[in-house]
Amino acid sequence: MIEVFPVRAFKDNYIWVIHNQRFAAIVDPGDEAPVIAYLRQQKLQPVAILCTHHHYDHTGGNVALQRMFSVPVYGPANEPIPGLTHPLKEADSLQLAELAIELTVLEVPGHTAGHIAYYGHNRLFCGDTLFACGCGRVFEGSAQQMHHSLSKLAALPDDTLVYCAHEYTWANIRFTKAVDPDNPALIKLEAEAEKRLAQHMPTLPSHMAIEKAVNPFLRCSQPAIIHSASQYARQQLSDPVSVFTAIRNWKNHF
Repeated sequence: MIEVFPVRAFKDNYIWVIHNQRFAAIVDPGDEAPVIAYLRQQKLQPVAILCTHHHYDHTGGNVALQRMFSVPVYGPANEPIPGLTHPLKEADSLQLAELAIELTVLEVPGHTAGHIAYYGHNRLFCGDTLFACGCGRVFEGSAQQMHHSLSKLAALPDDTLVYCAHEYTWANIRFTKAVDPDNPALIKLEAEAEKRLAQHMPTLPSHMAIEKAVNPFLRCSQPAIIHSASQYARQQLSDPVSVFTAIRNWKNHF
């Protein structure tokens, strides 16, 4: 049976450890120390490191873990991933025999130029592209690229579990309440997130069905989002990319 455990790192990072009580794959290890501690505690043997993009808080532990455990490092082909041994591109298939899982690679540029996500077995590991009730900042790509990438992820099945790389849910809900205050699904999500955080529990993973109902960055064609984006931009917006650009700029300064 496959389990996914959130190893906390830095202020709000999650390093996801996919395991079957014996073997483990490590997603976006920005810091090796908490990963090593968890592997030892659970007596897990790592078999792979999976990186979504090159930012240090997602790759800083790669080399130390690679040296300690002699594991391959998978990551985007077009980014400088420390220790990269297996460069990946769109539609590549990643077989992890020890875990009996297969993951498909999705190219989702926007946050970084070569950002990728991993999808399989009803689970999405999306790094800093999609967050619960939010999305990543557009650093290296364009708003159009990011909107396209998010649309690609939103096309996955509704029951997909969404494993984001940061605990940003509460801040994202606060912003979304300004954009879409009358959304009943958002009010429900806020109550659930507040309860989990009060218990010092992760708000993740999310579900794609929930994201389609509450995440403004996935709903740029919805009248309520268009209205709020147009008010913020002080001009009538119509196409989804313009709406996305407006609310992403709004979030940047919220």
